[in-house]
Amino acid sequence: MARRAAGGTGVKGARRPQGRLPVLEPYEGGELEPDGDYDGLDFRDADLTGQDGSGARFMDCALTGCALDETRLRHARVLDSALTGVRGVGTDLAEATLRDVALTDARLGGPQLHGAVLERVLIRGGKIDYLNLRTARLRDVVFEGCVLVEPDFGGARLERVEFVDCALKGADFHAATLIDVDLRGAAPLEISRGLDRLSGVVISTAQLLDLAPVLAAQWGIRVEG
Repeated sequence: MARRAAGGTGVKGARRPQGRLPVLEPYEGGELEPDGDYDGLDFRDADLTGQDGSGARFMDCALTGCALDETRLRHARVLDSALTGVRGVGTDLAEATLRDVALTDARLGGPQLHGAVLERVLIRGGKIDYLNLRTARLRDVVFEGCVLVEPDFGGARLERVEFVDCALKGADFHAATLIDVDLRGAAPLEISRGLDRLSGVVISTAQLLDLAPVLAAQWGIRVEG
């Protein structure tokens, strides 16, 4: 059963990934294959730069210290897996499915997850610049202890999403749908677009005061004196 956040807000808390990885077999290298099937493999310090794994399935896998620059994983399915210390620019996960996934200490620039489906995903630590989640569907997702620079949630649907001890800089919520989204743990909380879409979020009193100038501008309120 989903827990409820503290403080009497009634916002539903996100469910986190469950389970442990089984004993894994080392990945023996070679190029990723489109529509490939990868089950129970340990990708350790693998250089996957520019490789094409579009439509591939990763089940019970660990990717540790891997390079993902321009790696093509469009329509891929990443299930019951852990990604730790991955890095890269322009990783393409558009319309991919991530379910029961932990992404830890990632350093990513411009990752493409537009149209993706994220369910029971924990993103912990690290820094992600220009995260593209336009029109994505996020359900039971936790951003914890990470830095998000100009993430784009335009047109996305967020349900039971938590931001815990993380920096949210220049977030775009234009045309997004937000249900049980807890922003109280975001510091700083900077929203560049989509202030009119925040009816489904909970924020702290201090955050409300910080957002007051942009909210006043949004509503055409002039503050003097």
